[in-house]
Amino acid sequence: MTTATASTTSITVTADDEGRVDKALARHFPAAGRKQLASLFDDGAVRVAGKRAKKGDRVSVGDVIELARSPVSGDALHPVADPSLVLDVMLERPELVVVAKPAGVPSQPLRAGELGTIANAIAARWPECAAIGNDPRDGGLVHRLDIGTSGALIAARTPAAHAALRAAFGAGLVEKEYLAITNGRPVSRECDAPLAQRGNHVAVDNTDGLAAYTAFSVERANDGYALVRCTAQTGRMHQIRAHLAHVGAPIVGDTLYRAPAYVGDAGFFLHAAKVKFPLAAEVITVEAPPPPRFTSALAALGL
Repeated sequence: MTTATASTTSITVTADDEGRVDKALARHFPAAGRKQLASLFDDGAVRVAGKRAKKGDRVSVGDVIELARSPVSGDALHPVADPSLVLDVMLERPELVVVAKPAGVPSQPLRAGELGTIANAIAARWPECAAIGNDPRDGGLVHRLDIGTSGALIAARTPAAHAALRAAFGAGLVEKEYLAITNGRPVSRECDAPLAQRGNHVAVDNTDGLAAYTAFSVERANDGYALVRCTAQTGRMHQIRAHLAHVGAPIVGDTLYRAPAYVGDAGFFLHAAKVKFPLAAEVITVEAPPPPRFTSALAALGL
């Protein structure tokens, strides 16, 4: 049973809800999406018996789950136009745009009304994008980059272009090249270790992991660091970050994957430098020059 007041939503656990609390919420809010429900736990917005709950906590019949805010779905999740972020537009056509995402800026909002993401800025400049996408938060985006990754990001301006580009990504027809500054050189020219999500990161899992493949080419190196060009044939979460760590060359500043913090910059150094994709009878290539923070780090590290 679900009840709501002006400030909270309460769910009384039934026999169908018993088990993990996150599974119970997913049953009551099937359209909310995994990421939105996860953000409720991350923000401390879920309480059971008055105590802050974690995703894996267990609930039993009669327990009361309280939500500080209710999940939303549908049109309420479309990105709100936010012109405060100035976009670096690399390609603009009637059916699509390609922009250069800065490091530290999210690709899309996680919750209704959230501002400050690339999708918000795209919605402000090209309003038709706001309602395009399989996920209402997409705002036309056909792929995403981690918040700490900079570089080329594609958004569709028509539903037909979105469907075609998503199909191209799904079929492995999109070529993606990244530049990474790494601690040391990779011990291999490639990595095909399967990856499985583990909370906020991924891990190599030869039993349950999803297939992933990344090729590496060292562009230049010194005794401590390397500039590595990475070609990703698949698009798993954190794929390049995890694969570089697996071959002994974690990205500089990527503390989530066991690299030391980089003095003077709280982020890591991964840049989506090139994307090549088919659209109708054309093959489009867009290259994104590394941003100043990336080139400054190269100089500071002797690369």
